[in-house]
Amino acid sequence: MAPPYTVATKKVPNPVDKHVGSRVRMRRQMLAMSQEKLGAALGLTFQQVQKYEKGATRISASRLQQISHILQTPVEFFFEGAPNASAPHGSNKSELWMAQIDDFVSDPDGLRLIGAFLRIDNAALRRRIVMLVQEIAGDDGNGGSTTTKVKSRE
Repeated sequence: MAPPYTVATKKVPNPVDKHVGSRVRMRRQMLAMSQEKLGAALGLTFQQVQKYEKGATRISASRLQQISHILQTPVEFFFEGAPNASAPHGSNKSELWMAQIDDFVSDPDGLRLIGAFLRIDNAALRRRIVMLVQEIAGDDGNGGSTTTKVKSRE
């Protein structure tokens, strides 16, 4: 009798590992650090850093502490907004929102926008900019949507 064979299945990254990896990527990009530079500081290849950032390879506790030191942020930063590991996948209502934030801050335009916004010293001007963006997006600032349209200035 022939032994049963198994079909290879693609391993899906754990949501928490994926989240931690995306936060490593976000912080690295916030510092304008390349994967090569982070890898060199860790004694790893940039490919290994890529695997960490995608959540394909788990980051050990000691390695995460080393990364937090290199990226100048506390270890807790990597777990902020992490999905509840014991909850069924997709049950965390803020999961989609956090994924959108991670995508935004991982995007070069998002990082440029954040950097420019943080350089504005005038708090009143910053509030007006937020209100303008909310109006353009059709958001009333309370999570709801409005039908207000921005008047064009010709």
